[in-house]
Amino acid sequence: MKRILIALVLVGLLVLAVGVNSVLAEDKVLKVGATPVPHAEILEFIKPVLAKEGIKLEIVEFTDYVTPNLALADGSIDANYFQHVPYLEQFKKDHNLDIVSLIKVHIEPFGLYSKKIDHINELPQGATIAVPNDPTNEGRALLLLASKGIIKLAEDAGLEATPLDIVDNPKGLKFEELEAAQLPRVLPDVTAAFINTNYALEADLNPLEDALIIEGNESPYANILVVRSEDEDNPLLKRLAEVLTSEPVKEFILDKYKGAVVPVF
Repeated sequence: MKRILIALVLVGLLVLAVGVNSVLAEDKVLKVGATPVPHAEILEFIKPVLAKEGIKLEIVEFTDYVTPNLALADGSIDANYFQHVPYLEQFKKDHNLDIVSLIKVHIEPFGLYSKKIDHINELPQGATIAVPNDPTNEGRALLLLASKGIIKLAEDAGLEATPLDIVDNPKGLKFEELEAAQLPRVLPDVTAAFINTNYALEADLNPLEDALIIEGNESPYANILVVRSEDEDNPLLKRLAEVLTSEPVKEFILDKYKGAVVPVF
């Protein structure tokens, strides 16, 4: 009987040890949501670095700009990497989410593309311009047009300008608001379209060669690593942030994207 009790105790300790090790192993897994290009590609690059430290990076790909923040807020993923600060702030406000930026990683210069004209000066009267339908990226498009003197916005338009803020439109431009992911597909059907660089790269558009106009490196729209506010001090996420802003990552971005994606660290 005594031997049986000892055996049961040993089995119990073994199960407990396995359970603890299992929990520790799970704690070493990071699920990060990202759009495929360039975010998931950059995360793939750092996977081996984290793996050497015993951290398993699981990349969960999303093809839209809504789901990644909702998935982060509900705990389906531990972080996401796809958006810029103005978009995050507006999304948090609209959906009452407690998520925050951990670090800035890169800028994707935003551009206007066309299959019908080769130069911005060829923009015809009454041209139809497709723009993202989320407030921050639509405003971003209109601000870029205004910076080139193509339209004029009201002085108080701000980062979330809409066509209603246009006070001078000499060419009578018409604006078609669409989900950002759809913009490359409608490019043949409109005069021109503003396309976020991640979607432009997926559509084999080179921002530096194909864009009619494009933001400069002074752009305030740096892409960020986002986490739940309760996890800001999580050591695994802090380590992810450190690796994501390391010198090898900077060299990878510069070499792979040739200026279409620009590190900000």
